[in-house]
Amino acid sequence: MKTKRRDFIKKTAMLGIGAAGPQLGMAAKKSGEASGTRPKVLFFDVNETLLDLTTMKKSVGAALGNREELLPLWFTTMLQYSLVSTVGRKYNDFGIIGSAALQMVAANHGITLTEEEAKEAILPPLRSIPAHPEVKESLTRLKEAGYKLVSFTNSSNIGVETQFKNAGLTEYFDERLSVEDIGKYKPHTDAYDWAARKMGVAPEECLMVAAHGWDIAGALWANWRGAFISRPGAQLYPLAPAPEINEANLELTANRLISLK
Repeated sequence: MKTKRRDFIKKTAMLGIGAAGPQLGMAAKKSGEASGTRPKVLFFDVNETLLDLTTMKKSVGAALGNREELLPLWFTTMLQYSLVSTVGRKYNDFGIIGSAALQMVAANHGITLTEEEAKEAILPPLRSIPAHPEVKESLTRLKEAGYKLVSFTNSSNIGVETQFKNAGLTEYFDERLSVEDIGKYKPHTDAYDWAARKMGVAPEECLMVAAHGWDIAGALWANWRGAFISRPGAQLYPLAPAPEINEANLELTANRLISLK
């Protein structure tokens, strides 16, 4: 029996499976896999990927007693509780979760914020943040190269519509998708499955462009392809497969995508 077990372990190790199960082998294959072919649809995350959240430092900082350095903590708390809502089968507008998260961060630092004060500090600024400097030119080049561009965001439909109008991004996208229509936030696999069905393409024909490690991880786990934009402070999740593209901004990412045949 011991001999048979050793033979089994040896064979599974050669297949890239081993004691960790088949997922590890699949992840290793995926991480080094770049087909060199073009995806049919490019999906873009919005906040931080296309739009520059650093301009919200003033409003968030003012609400938190002029503590502008707390902006990343507020944003990660907002993301955390969007996932709590999804797991609990509850859906609330992303901006509303953002204002609730701001109240939580404030309370942890001895600051009292009413619900209305938190909403006023978050919702108007969040819907009027500008695009990163290289975004418009990069999107133009991708459209000219023949790509279909779709935004896919955790923001609400009215939220992203307002964001795009204020940032001047509406004209660049063939369609806007919001998780509001499925009631589950990214990175839930159901959200990516829904988006692929919505666009009439197979998962492997989708490529997610995002500045969030969790968004890239979710997309890859849903059998999408991925392009990570490593904005300052952004990191890939080490326990997820690595995307085929990892660049510092959308201009460099566009160069890689345009080179695909």
